[in-house]
Amino acid sequence: MIYLVVKRLFDIVVSLCALVFVVPLTFVIWLVDSFGENKGPVFYKQRRIGKDHRPFYIYKYRSMIVDADKKLKEDKALYALYVKNSYKLPPDKDPRITGFGRFLRKSSVDELPQFFNILKGDMSLIGPRPVVEEELAQYGDRVDKFLSVTPGAMGYWQASGRSTVHYPERCDLELYYVDHASLWFDIKILFRNIISIFKTEGAY
Repeated sequence: MIYLVVKRLFDIVVSLCALVFVVPLTFVIWLVDSFGENKGPVFYKQRRIGKDHRPFYIYKYRSMIVDADKKLKEDKALYALYVKNSYKLPPDKDPRITGFGRFLRKSSVDELPQFFNILKGDMSLIGPRPVVEEELAQYGDRVDKFLSVTPGAMGYWQASGRSTVHYPERCDLELYYVDHASLWFDIKILFRNIISIFKTEGAY
């Protein structure tokens, strides 16, 4: 399919260009982490489920304390809130986020290492957002359809409100993309996401 070939070529070119910026930025963030409260690894990785149920590790700049996932699951009340809020915690209720990490999230800078995932082929620039295994239950009998395409760094769900849009509406938006994926739709999603990033809409 010509669309998929063009999409992959675009992913590779954009990723290579972006990584020219990401590599030196990583050094700057490492320096800030070394002298601030966010001491620890520069990168945060989390197991997500990709196309055809294949697991992979998504990369971000670490915005939370070390062992944040472990500490979340140890706090039953906090984990219940996390699940109830569509597997996210409101920033004012999340004790794991550091001061510098809050800036990284609000500006969406924490997402930039995903260009490594895109270059590798685990993700595409545009596509449904990859989820942790527990979230797949939200898609019910539509999960195979959701996992039939390569997940993306930017998706229709994010372009429609990001963290302000919860399940089950999120499922409907992601699956709408699966049904209507095209080069033109990808371009529209790309620009809508860029606008949202600059406005810091729904980012946390």
